[in-house]
Amino acid sequence: MPPTPPDPPREELRGLRVLAHPLRLRLLSLTTARAYSAAEAARELGASQANVSYHLRRLHEAGLLRLDGEETVRGGLAKRYRYDGSSRLTVGTEADEYAAVASALGEELRRRSHRRDPRHPGSLTDAEVWLPKATWERVRELAEEIGELVHEEAVPADSPGAVPTSATLLLFCMADGRGDEE
Repeated sequence: MPPTPPDPPREELRGLRVLAHPLRLRLLSLTTARAYSAAEAARELGASQANVSYHLRRLHEAGLLRLDGEETVRGGLAKRYRYDGSSRLTVGTEADEYAAVASALGEELRRRSHRRDPRHPGSLTDAEVWLPKATWERVRELAEEIGELVHEEAVPADSPGAVPTSATLLLFCMADGRGDEE
């Protein structure tokens, strides 16, 4: 069965707010390399199947997951979802959207940091700086390239030579308080 494109996102699922739940962030990561049913994802993440099923449906309705097949399991229909790397969130101007996502990302980063393997180097950049507009645009473009590369090259966890990797990058322009924003 060919992948089914999701319906247009419902209004309450538009924008970054749909990501403001740690389980949804984990589901997007999990479904990047291969499709999962709710039962499979629940086992992998140690969560209840009902909870995972609910969040998979919300992500699908938001246009971030695509239906990648269905199969009959014990008389029921199991839908398999996969992250749609070509999807783009409709990002509004609401500051609380970014704050909600940043909070969920912070929680997810804390969880992942406990799994950090100190034998392998990582990379850390944190900055609150002013950049020339052209530099800002280039940084944003590079971040998008990194995101695309990470998602396009993701492989299932049991792939030979696969390295478990955490990648989080959130870039945005801030108001500087001087009233000269464009």
